[in-house]
Amino acid sequence: MGHEIKVLSNLIKRHICNCHVRGSCGNLTEIQGLIIRYLHSNISKDVFQKDIEEKFTIRRSTVTGVLQSMERNGYIIRETVPYDARLKKIVLTEKAINLHDQVMLEIEEFEKRITRNVSEEELEIFIQILNKFKRNLE
Repeated sequence: MGHEIKVLSNLIKRHICNCHVRGSCGNLTEIQGLIIRYLHSNISKDVFQKDIEEKFTIRRSTVTGVLQSMERNGYIIRETVPYDARLKKIVLTEKAINLHDQVMLEIEEFEKRITRNVSEEELEIFIQILNKFKRNLE
């Protein structure tokens, strides 16, 4: 079973790498893509570096480096908030929003491909089993 999960994981990673080769994902790393997705899903809230550290359970120094790179590449800007001058919220740029939308279309296409010939019931059972595996390992 572990071998089959590893094979599937490799196939998914290969697809993601092909996305990078075609250039449709920009020059994003995996964590940058995840951060963009998180920021996009919380676009109506103020999100700070600490939120990203907690959400992805990564160290402050790592997040600092990732955010600095994203800022240099024009994916985010940091803005002060009126209620605390020490805090800077992280805001997606138009470039990042457009990239997010493009990547989400690719993800939808990929999910259609990977779930082709799989019924809703089978998919539901598969997700339930994956969740059990994750809980067993926590």
